[in-house]
Amino acid sequence: MACTAIAIALLRNLVAVVMLGGIFSLLSAAMFVVLDAVDVAFTEAAVGAGISTMLLLATLSLTTTQEKQPRRPVEKLPAHRQPWLPLAVVAVTGAALVYGSLDMSRYGDPDAITNRHVVPRYIEKTVEETGVPNVVTSVLASYRGYDTLGEVTVIFTAGIGVILLLGTWRRTARRRRERSDAP
Repeated sequence: MACTAIAIALLRNLVAVVMLGGIFSLLSAAMFVVLDAVDVAFTEAAVGAGISTMLLLATLSLTTTQEKQPRRPVEKLPAHRQPWLPLAVVAVTGAALVYGSLDMSRYGDPDAITNRHVVPRYIEKTVEETGVPNVVTSVLASYRGYDTLGEVTVIFTAGIGVILLLGTWRRTARRRRERSDAP
């Protein structure tokens, strides 16, 4: 994923950037599958690799495929005015994230807190509390029902947004008007 991100930052061909963005989304979806977050992986694949890539390619078909060069060369800042603040903010944030993850349990550790309390409860009480025999389905549809509803709402909204941005509804309405105006 890091190599893909670096390639995206270095390329000037916008079609290649869009395609690498789709690859990055698919790699993210694969990472979510490995982490056992299949619902998030599905959303990432559908929205990130699917809808976003198609929308960006449609946009590029209406514009140019190469990034434009600035009209005048960008002046290099003197050494005492280099913008180091963003780099410092990223470094401090990254260090805080690493520090915060030091006390997390190892991935797949059977003695982790979640595996000692939450998982056994789901396995033992799923059918009794939800009436759904499949544990995964009961977690997604019942215990995490609002979260799943939110994800479906995001996907639906993204789809409606793409339809509106591409303007197919306008063309369809215009064709209907033209047909009704014809003698």
